[in-house]
Formats: sequence, structure tokens, C-alpha cells
Amino acid sequence: LIKAIDRYDPARGTPFSAFAVPYIVGEIKRFSRDTSWAVHVPRRLQELRIDLARAREKLAHELNRAPTTSELARHLEMDEEDVIEGLYAGNGYSADSLDAPPEEGHAQTAGAALAARLGGEDPDLEKAENVQALKPLLDGLEERDRQILHLRFGAEMTQTQIGEALGISQMQVSRLLTRILAELREGMLEVN
Repeated sequence: LIKAIDRYDPARGTPFSAFAVPYIVGEIKRFSRDTSWAVHVPRRLQELRIDLARAREKLAHELNRAPTTSELARHLEMDEEDVIEGLYAGNGYSADSLDAPPEEGHAQTAGAALAARLGGEDPDLEKAENVQALKPLLDGLEERDRQILHLRFGAEMTQTQIGEALGISQMQVSRLLTRILAELREGMLEVN
């Protein structure tokens, strides 16, 4: 109402009510359209969603089935890519709560809210992070220490087999492995 009052020009000879009513209705629609979406979507896609909903309803009635993307594009005289973008944008209109119960018919989700099924720890992710943190530490080791680690953990050789391959005793291999692993452990603790 205030905007309508500010923009009204009596010099045009139009009655205030004829100017104000459509102006106010338009502002209410714009506010509703801009604030009712769960995710911010550009206005052109918001309007496209409305056009798509109308076209979908009309074509479904005419065809007695759900229209395809190409049929919607032909009906609206636009590219299929634009129709697909509008359909995807329509997903941002409303969002379900993570605590909402699952939809009927999902046997694998019976009784579990979406939040209970999402966000579990990924052990492979932690492993990948550790490998990335460990790589510079391994690069800083002497060649013989890297070779011992490779033989023990890469080739999965026993300490005795490593000793034979390097010409040292099993006890020396054990001491070297203990020292190398302690250095790596200490380096990892400093990184984290």
C-alpha cells in the first residue's frame, strides 16, 4: 500500500483504487514467489516452473499420460534443455525435513528418518586423508627406510625375509621398523 501511495500519480487521471489494487496484488505475489522457495532460484526459473506445471496438467489431460520433456518443450515452444532446467529448479520449491518420516513404500527405510540414514562416517575418506598426510613424511625418509616399509607393508614380507633380502638380522629389521613407525606416528600427530 505504501509503495502504491508513493508511486501513484494523480495527474494521470486514474482513480487511486484502479492503480493500487493491481499494484498491491502484484507485490503480494512477488513477495510470496520470492520468499516461499526453500532454495533461492532465479525469478525466470520460478516463472518457468509455473508454466511447466500448467503445461504438464494440460498435456496430461489431453494425452491421458504424463507428458515427456520433448512434448513439454514443443508445447511451450522452448528448448528441451530449458525445460529440464525448469524441472530441476522446481525441486527447490519445497524441501523435506531431515527428521521427516520416510515415504510409504520404501521398505529399506521403514521407520528411519532421512537424517538417520545420511552422514555416516566414511572409513575410506579417513584412509585417504591419512595417506595424503603420510605421503610427505614417507618422502622425507631415507631410501633404506622406505625400502624396509615397502617390503614389510607393500610386499608383505616377514621380518626374517626382509633381513635376508637386506643382509641384516631379523632383530635389526624389528628395531628399524619400530624406529621408522615411531617417527611416522610422531609426524602424523604433528600434522593432525
